[in-house]
Amino acid sequence: MNNESTSGNKQRTLMTYISGTLKGAGQVMFQGSAWTGLLIMAGIFWGCYGPDGEHMPLVAWGALVGLVVSTAMGYIFESKSDGDQGLWGFNGILVGCAVFTFLGNTVWAWMALIFGSAMTVVARRGFNNVFAPFNTTSYTFPFIVVSWFLLLSGRLMGQLPPVGEAVAEFPTNVTSPDLTYTFADLVIYWLKGISQVFLVNSWVTGIFFLVALALCSRWAAFWAALSSAVALFVAIVFNAEHAGIINGLYGFSPVLTGIALGCTFYKPNVKSFFYSLAGVVFTVFVQVGMDAFFAPVGLATLTAPFCVATWIFMLPMYKLRMSRQKSSH
Repeated sequence: MNNESTSGNKQRTLMTYISGTLKGAGQVMFQGSAWTGLLIMAGIFWGCYGPDGEHMPLVAWGALVGLVVSTAMGYIFESKSDGDQGLWGFNGILVGCAVFTFLGNTVWAWMALIFGSAMTVVARRGFNNVFAPFNTTSYTFPFIVVSWFLLLSGRLMGQLPPVGEAVAEFPTNVTSPDLTYTFADLVIYWLKGISQVFLVNSWVTGIFFLVALALCSRWAAFWAALSSAVALFVAIVFNAEHAGIINGLYGFSPVLTGIALGCTFYKPNVKSFFYSLAGVVFTVFVQVGMDAFFAPVGLATLTAPFCVATWIFMLPMYKLRMSRQKSSH
């Protein structure tokens, strides 16, 4: 009887860990659903292996390893409740995506990925303590800080070759390749703005992500779709760098801002709708501005524009008399 009880407890513990791990993928987009996380992982693997992606399978496997390692680290050293909600995994999966987007495939790059993913757990706890008095959280900032140091280290560490990083140069507006404005092309740009949340350049992956969001929250799917569309419109109207538009690089941070403000931290209503929409538009300018700022060192901004814009729009919330929703993100 005791053996059966022990076996049952082990199975429940394993299932809880698997569920918490999958939720970590969903929590990148503020959704604590294992099914959402599973679809997001499927979308990542499609984008890295599928015919419309960039054929970067290591990014998918890096994402999986980063997700598993950071979730395990959280269960071992931090609170079980956060692990069950997937809150230890969402920074780690992004580190896994970033490492093999920008660094070459070496054994030591894998070691850096594992270590960096684990360190996001420590960084998240520390940054959340810093932001707690301001009634906000660190969002994906732990991923950003850890990834920045790993990517910069690649400039001076021979075992971390920066094969995918941009060339350091002063910023200029590059208008080639030419944009095409057919309906099909605009839809592809729009969907890529959603897929690039996980550094995946695939319009089919964007569909995976929208479906994944809709499974958990129709509002989240709505704000992801609307935010990417608005970001695309703003980027085209202001004639942003064309390759960035084509590859959805002006959409992913606004998508996160839209989900955060539109339905995660504020309750959806007329007032919060226009406030969140302003946050989405502002994120585009933060994205372009930060791209220009980091161009001389060739460093990717990652999701920093989302963090900066969302902090700016979250900090004055107590003055704006808009209903706030509770979230432990």
